[in-house]
Amino acid sequence: MSHLDESIGARGKFPDITGRGAAYRAELASNLAVNRLDPPRAYGEDGIQGAMRISRNFSRFLSLGVVLVAAQCVFAQDPPPPAPSEKIPPVKTDVLSRITIEVKGGEKDTPVENASVYVKYVEEHKLRKDKKLELNVKTNRDGVAHVPNAPLGRVLIQVIAEGWKTYGRWYDITDTKQVFKIQLQRPPKWY
Repeated sequence: MSHLDESIGARGKFPDITGRGAAYRAELASNLAVNRLDPPRAYGEDGIQGAMRISRNFSRFLSLGVVLVAAQCVFAQDPPPPAPSEKIPPVKTDVLSRITIEVKGGEKDTPVENASVYVKYVEEHKLRKDKKLELNVKTNRDGVAHVPNAPLGRVLIQVIAEGWKTYGRWYDITDTKQVFKIQLQRPPKWY
């Protein structure tokens, strides 16, 4: 046991109530100041102010948390549902159409069978990069190709068939059921 532990004894741990406790603690503090490297507290209010600072910071964070939770509850609420007598019109986000492409070739207007028809268009986005899309269909025996879900607006229609010149042209789709007639030519002969 060290000298300090012997001098404190039971009274240092449990000071008596008779009034000698304060003087005794002051004497202990002076002994501790000599034996310890860190200086003792200068005032008793420092400990109280530290406790008050902790409680003040805690109350600030608690009130900030309450305000944030209340704001989240206010903004997370759904708007009130419309009255049953009101009719909500359907919103058309993407207007799609079904276009028909008739492919004929030569001087006799013979239908071109099994020709590849490409419909290329750009899907525009406001925030993201525009997306280039392509639809590929084939013509039937009658030389007709149906393109489902073609968007309204400007599209590039390309037709590729074996034994025929490749065709490509920009068109504006204005009607949901529009018919395009395409005339293919024979390629020039190579000598």
